[in-house]
Amino acid sequence: MKKSFFTLLVGMLFGLAAHAQNPVHKVVVQLNTSDTLVWHGALKNISNLQTALGATTQIELVAHGAGISILIDNKTTQKAKIAELAASGVLFKACENTIRERKIDRTTILPQAGTVPSGVAEVVLKQEAGWAYLKY
Repeated sequence: MKKSFFTLLVGMLFGLAAHAQNPVHKVVVQLNTSDTLVWHGALKNISNLQTALGATTQIELVAHGAGISILIDNKTTQKAKIAELAASGVLFKACENTIRERKIDRTTILPQAGTVPSGVAEVVLKQEAGWAYLKY
C-alpha cells in the first residue's frame, strides 16, 4: 500500500513539474472597432503571441459592435490571415447580439468563425476563468 501511494505521489509531482515547464497560456482578444489597421495589428499580435508562447497557447478573438465586420466575408480585409490563424487553432467568435441588432445575414459570416450569445459576456467569462485579456 505504501509503495502504491509513493508511486502515485511521485507521478503527480512529475506531472506538475512537466505542466509548470509548459504552461498553457489562454488569451481572449476583444475587437470592437471597424479600423482595418487595428484589425491588421490585432492579428499580427496574435501571430506573435503564438510564436512567443508556443503551440499550447489558446487564443480566442471575440468580435462585436463595429468589430464584427472583420468576420463578414464581403467586409473583411483579413480573410487570408483569419484562415491561417484558425488553421493554427485560434478561435474566432462573432457576437450574436451584434448580428441580430445589425441584421447581418449569418451566411456572410466567415466559415472559420463561431458565435457567442454576447461578445462582452464572453470576454467577462473568459477573464473570470483566468484568461489574459487584450482589447482592440
